[in-house]
Amino acid sequence: MKRNVLHEIMTLAWQFVKRNGYTMSEALKCAWANMKLMGQMKDRIVKFYFLKVDGTVREAYGTLKSELVPETGKSDRAKNDTVQCYYDTERQNWRSFKKANLIKIA
Repeated sequence: MKRNVLHEIMTLAWQFVKRNGYTMSEALKCAWANMKLMGQMKDRIVKFYFLKVDGTVREAYGTLKSELVPETGKSDRAKNDTVQCYYDTERQNWRSFKKANLIKIA
């Protein structure tokens, strides 16, 4: 289990280095933050901040807890590893952000 998590973190960090020009230190910090956010969202509603594509900072309250999100059907969409999907509890809709743009978890 722990080995898989570390593998995911390193893979995500290398992705940030290659695609976003992060230093390895910045990439690892961002990858760890993304993993922590995912873990917390599976248990509860989490307040976090990310940089939108237009350059503004967005405050979001999101969750992935199965009891709090509506049922979803099958999707034909291809999985995108650079984007994190979450259920926005304020807007009552599914949203996403670029993992590299995560600023902090409140």
